[in-house]
Amino acid sequence: MCQLLGMNCNTPTDVTFSFAGFAQRGGRTDHHADGWGIAFFEDRGVRQFIDPTAACDSPVAELIRRYPIKSKLVISHIHKATVGEVKLQNCHPFVRELWGRYWVFAHNGDLKDYAPRLHGQFRPVGNTDSEQAFCWLMQELAKAHATVPPVHELTRTLRELVPQVACHGTFNFLLSNGEALWAHASTKLCYIVRQHPFASAQLADEDLTVNFADHTTPHDRVAVIATTPLTSNESWTPFAPGELRVFVDGTPLAD
Repeated sequence: MCQLLGMNCNTPTDVTFSFAGFAQRGGRTDHHADGWGIAFFEDRGVRQFIDPTAACDSPVAELIRRYPIKSKLVISHIHKATVGEVKLQNCHPFVRELWGRYWVFAHNGDLKDYAPRLHGQFRPVGNTDSEQAFCWLMQELAKAHATVPPVHELTRTLRELVPQVACHGTFNFLLSNGEALWAHASTKLCYIVRQHPFASAQLADEDLTVNFADHTTPHDRVAVIATTPLTSNESWTPFAPGELRVFVDGTPLAD
């Protein structure tokens, strides 16, 4: 299985601390060594890095660890290949355009006997079940709405669409259009919201501690979503199986 990392904030923030621990799971502290990727939303643009090598050894991953790119929305993925070859075109996250905005998607899990009918503009480039699912979601969102709807309407539509994919297997995913971050758990996913008063955090996969009070203001709020907790001294909230949550400005919105 793969692992997911997402960040959603109310002010542009770098993800170097979380990514430092997350990247170690890409071949060092865990076995997800078949490639990795990360995407940062910046205004209406997306800065994307993908690499078919193990994240723990990747020079590109080392760049991300040391280059504090600030963003309000980040999606990252480390890959353990189950469907599709270990190639650049199969690395998550995947990016598509809809309604004049970039959409970014990453998936953890296996979808069995999954061959959706794709008849619109969204077609996979690689041969993963994940990219097929993403293209189908984009296709169905485009059919359901003529122009970009408010976040709550998109959430309502996704609640109708996601079970049609999840019934084929494990469908843990992160999805964003730069405005909101949607996270769905079939099995494993958890989150934490950091806000004032900020405290110190210790990574679980690397000997690194940071005192967030030294790097934040009282108005900052950061939500981090991961397959399993990235820190050893904080309380993370697990998702329930089948739960879809949406985060805006670092806040998980109520249903």
